[in-house]
Amino acid sequence: MKPTPRSILVIVQRSNGDVFLSSPLIEALFQAYGSPRIDLLINSDTLPIARTLPHIVEILHFTYNGDGRGRGAQTTDLLQKIVRRYDLSINLTASDRSVLFALVAGRKAVSAVEHDRKKSWWKRLLLSAHYDFDSSRHIIENNTTALDLLGIGTGKPAVCSFSSETAAKSVDRMLTDRGIPEFIIVHPGAQYDYKVYPEKLRNELLKRLDRLGIPMVVTGSKSVLDLEIKRGLPKLANIHDFIGLTSMEELIALSNRSIAYIGADTLTMHIAASQNKRIFAIYGPTMLSMWSPWCNELGMGSSTNRPVQTYGNVTIFQADMPCVACGKAGCDDHHGASDCLNHISPDLIFNEIREWLTTYR
Repeated sequence: MKPTPRSILVIVQRSNGDVFLSSPLIEALFQAYGSPRIDLLINSDTLPIARTLPHIVEILHFTYNGDGRGRGAQTTDLLQKIVRRYDLSINLTASDRSVLFALVAGRKAVSAVEHDRKKSWWKRLLLSAHYDFDSSRHIIENNTTALDLLGIGTGKPAVCSFSSETAAKSVDRMLTDRGIPEFIIVHPGAQYDYKVYPEKLRNELLKRLDRLGIPMVVTGSKSVLDLEIKRGLPKLANIHDFIGLTSMEELIALSNRSIAYIGADTLTMHIAASQNKRIFAIYGPTMLSMWSPWCNELGMGSSTNRPVQTYGNVTIFQADMPCVACGKAGCDDHHGASDCLNHISPDLIFNEIREWLTTYR
């Protein structure tokens, strides 16, 4: 009989969405192994969402920008801190550094690796178990592949989100103070500009949504991009600007109070999907096969590109263009503009929302 791991390190050195969508893996490990200690190693810019994940005891983090130390010094410090500290390490990204962390940390190390064997031969040789990171599969399916290698099995993965009672009370006060009862979240921003629906089309959509007579709470962070969106918001009776007003926990609590989500393919969308809200997501170049909203009820995302599609509680809008979805970071693949977003009609989005709202009410 194989020994049950009592200490586990999960490594996710990518973006907010990757960290948040590691939660089905973490939940399965916690249940299968009888409440083991689970620590997390992430990039520092994902700390706010990482702190909301359940069952995590300690969060270790690596900083790519700033803090006064170079990457080499940080890597050495982390290696010294985690060396053989864990019975099991699971790495969800295939980068050399994250695989090294997994190899050093766990007596047993499981990791994603690149499909290209020229890059990953040494990882395949040294790891206890490995799997190919597959961009044609949803990130949740990738993240839970380690469970199969461990003999746990994935079942039907579901995503959950959590916030504190303090955050929930804070959000209730904000809504009460503004006289907002039932409402829809509108989240126009994203971490990167190439995912953002253009301002002219966005404001046309907001003007149409205003006519529905239900409050629309516009959310966002204090990032440069979100604050620029904030400055351009039209002044409308049913549009309420919450950009820059909430912490990550408060954003989760606010989303939990909403009835639906409208906006970009970003972390806030995945949070709303985890709460089984009605999702209306505007997609540009992002690959649906990996990053579509996960429907908990159906246990699936989407891998098919269509101008409009609905599965379960999710509706996705894309441009009707042969290049969609290209998977690039903008048309120049360097975080420039995405022309496809200019070809998604505000009327198309509005009509879908209006039709749903009619049946909801």
